[in-house]
Amino acid sequence: MAEERGLEFYAKKRKMLEAEEKGESDEEEEYVPYISIKDRKRALLHKFGNRVGVLIKQDAEKHESSANESDGEVQSECENVAQTGPDTGRSLLDQHSELKKKEEASKESALEKQLKEEEKILESVAEKTALMGVAELAKGIEYTDPIKTGWRAPQYVLQRLKHKSDKIRKKHCILTEGEDLPPICTTFQECKFPRALIHALKKKGIITPSPIQMQGLPSVLMGRDLIGIAYTGSGKTLVFILPIIMFCLEQEKRMPFIPNEGPYGLIIVPARELARQIFEVLQYYCKSLDRDGHGRLRTALCIGGVNVKEQMEVVRKGVHVVVCTPGRILDILNKKMMNMDVCRYVVFDEADQYVKPEARIVHILDCLQRTPPPVLVFAEKKRDVDAIHEYLLLKGVEAAATHGDKDQEDRSWAVDQFKSGRKDVLVATDVASKGLDFPGIQHVINFDMPEDIENYVHRIGRTGRSGAKGVSTTFVNQTCDETILLDLKHLLIEAKQTVPDFLRILEDDQQFENHGIEAGCSYCGGLGHRITDCPKLEAVNRTEARQIGRKDYIASGGADW
Repeated sequence: MAEERGLEFYAKKRKMLEAEEKGESDEEEEYVPYISIKDRKRALLHKFGNRVGVLIKQDAEKHESSANESDGEVQSECENVAQTGPDTGRSLLDQHSELKKKEEASKESALEKQLKEEEKILESVAEKTALMGVAELAKGIEYTDPIKTGWRAPQYVLQRLKHKSDKIRKKHCILTEGEDLPPICTTFQECKFPRALIHALKKKGIITPSPIQMQGLPSVLMGRDLIGIAYTGSGKTLVFILPIIMFCLEQEKRMPFIPNEGPYGLIIVPARELARQIFEVLQYYCKSLDRDGHGRLRTALCIGGVNVKEQMEVVRKGVHVVVCTPGRILDILNKKMMNMDVCRYVVFDEADQYVKPEARIVHILDCLQRTPPPVLVFAEKKRDVDAIHEYLLLKGVEAAATHGDKDQEDRSWAVDQFKSGRKDVLVATDVASKGLDFPGIQHVINFDMPEDIENYVHRIGRTGRSGAKGVSTTFVNQTCDETILLDLKHLLIEAKQTVPDFLRILEDDQQFENHGIEAGCSYCGGLGHRITDCPKLEAVNRTEARQIGRKDYIASGGADW
């Protein structure tokens, strides 16, 4: 038993020794030498740096394909970093931030280039459009055929001989320009208006057409473009309202307007009050036709100061005619709340209110061709003086300008240049030119009619002095006060000058002359008005009224109790 136990003990011990030897050999195989923390960090940093170097290389290749030539230096540096790996002298964070800064700098330079290019394009466009007249801006755009309409004048009107039509025009002082003149209609029946419309006109006391209506109504009814000029109260409004109503009735009967359709006619008016007035006239005739069974026409008034949502309710139902002010219609169109897909007739009432001075300025060049220099150009407003001066310089005219906002040195320089003959044209306001004497003036151009006839006389008196001959040209439009135009008419008659037709038709009060009372105003000397209507006296009174609130009524040396 003891021997067996001894043998078993030695056998176990042998197995343990063998196991220990085997374990030692395994440990030797799996043994990893010790690496310090510093060496481990350095190895990891080197491994990570190689990966970043690859990424930088890929990014540099992408950037190279899309960058401009100016970015070559940044690209080459990125490629060098990618090829050589991270710089051992600097940390990767420093290298990354530097590359990022250079990339941002390259983007900024590209943006600057884009902005400079856009600025050059804008300047070239501005040079083409600056101070250009309508005719210049519209070059290449031509409408040869009028809009086709179903209206035709009665046969006997069409067969009227030309000399008879000319006789009617001459009788009513109707001046026309253009080719293939439309026939002239002397009654509303000849315009083929419905009885309900003619009856509505009679209710307003309108029996026969006015001169502007005789020629204007058939022109618009035939689909022709028209520029109509006449004085206040001459019936211009009906010239565009009645034809638009007839066209809308025709469209509504052929195919009724559906929701969100329209307008067919657009009437643009410069002021809200005038827009309301035209809208009321439009509604009056539309309702008259509706009561007579001709159909209902929907109209809308779109002006500022009124909730646009309320105005759009009518438009959403389908609208035939819209009366609007420029600001509100621009806002509506910009917001795409209305479209002009079916709009065929556009009216600019009081069109001269929209026209910038540049549109009138172009006519000054024509006037300058009539006489040799020197020429004086007068304007009431300082901004008009600047605009005229700039335009003339752009057109190569040797011109100078003076007005109250310029300093004394500039004003003196302009006058000296003009007097010495180094400048052919002087543009000035009345105030700036008073007291100055310019010998040998050949031509005086009035860009606008002065507010009183006395200033007009002072202006044109600069030419034709000392027995010499001179020419004066005055731009007149319908914004001119009729009183001033009457003064001008009588002034021309007194000076034995030719009176234009538009002045000749003006009627003045003859009752004073019939009673042997001296004609004209005893205050300013104007021959077309009395002192009760004197514009100069009204202006003086307004100025004095404004000064009342500014005066100090405390006596000298008195106390303010």
